[in-house]
Amino acid sequence: MRYRFIQEHQKELPVKKMCQILQVSRSGYYDWKSRKPSLRQKRHSKLLEQIRQAHQQSRQLYGSPRIHAQLKDKGVKVCQNTVAKLMKKEGIRSKVRRRFVIHTTDSNHLHWVAANLLDRRFNDWKLPDRAWCSDITAIWTQEGWLYLAAVMDLCSRKIVGWHMSDSLEASLCLEALKMALDHRSAGCGLVHHSDRGVQYACDAYQSLLEQSKLMCSMSRVGNCYDNAAMESFFGTLKREEVYQQKYFTKEQAKASIFQYIEVYYNRERRHSALGYVSPVEFEASLN
Repeated sequence: MRYRFIQEHQKELPVKKMCQILQVSRSGYYDWKSRKPSLRQKRHSKLLEQIRQAHQQSRQLYGSPRIHAQLKDKGVKVCQNTVAKLMKKEGIRSKVRRRFVIHTTDSNHLHWVAANLLDRRFNDWKLPDRAWCSDITAIWTQEGWLYLAAVMDLCSRKIVGWHMSDSLEASLCLEALKMALDHRSAGCGLVHHSDRGVQYACDAYQSLLEQSKLMCSMSRVGNCYDNAAMESFFGTLKREEVYQQKYFTKEQAKASIFQYIEVYYNRERRHSALGYVSPVEFEASLN
C-alpha cells in the first residue's frame, strides 16, 4: 500500500521524501516498481475495468450486488465479496441520494373503504395480472408540483400503468388504471390494492374497478407498510432519477420520468426481488 501511494503521487512529491516519511527504502520501492504484475493483480486489474464499465452502463446507480449480477450474466466468474471490496477500494459507489417526503394521501372522506385483501402478500403471486398495487407521488419542478400515479404488477414488479398531472384529482389515478387495463390481461379476481385516498375511494374509480371485475383492496389507516412495494418503487425512482436532476419545467420532468419507467426500470434495471433481472425479462422467462 505504501509503495502504491508513492507511485500514485510521484508527480506531486519527491520519491525520496515520501520514502522517508513512509519509512521505506528507495531501493525497495524501485524493486517493487520493476516487478511484473502477478496473475492475481492482472485478474483484479481486468476485473476492475469490467466493474467500471458495468457501473457506467447502470448510469452509476448500481451497488455491488447488481454489479455482481451483471458481471455474472456476462460470464465473469467472481464472488460478490470480491466485487464489493474492489468497489470500496476504488471508491466506486452508487450515486443515489435521499430527499424529503411529501404526503399525497387524503383519507378524510365519506366514501366506502375496502378491506385489506392483499394483506402484505407482495411475493405470493407466481403469474402476472393476479395482483396490482397503486399509489401517487409528488415531484418538484421549478414550475411547481407534478404528480405521478402508477400501477405495479406484483408478480414481475413491472409498472403496467402510469399517468402524470398538475393536480391530485381522481382523473390522475383513473388514467393510470386505464393504461394498465388497456395493455394487460386483467381478469375477474385480480386484486387491486391502494391506500384509502379519496382518488381511489371515489365513485368514478370504484366504478371502473367494478366494470373491470377487479377486487378492491385498501391499506389500513396510516400504515405505509401495507403498500410497501409501491413505496419502494417510488423511493427508487426518486433516488435514481428525480434527485439526480433539477427540473426547470414540468415537461422536462415528464420526459425524464417516461424514460426512467419505460426504458430503464421496466426493461433494463435489475430488480433484487426478481433474482436481479428486469421486470420485462422476468415476465419473458415465465412464458
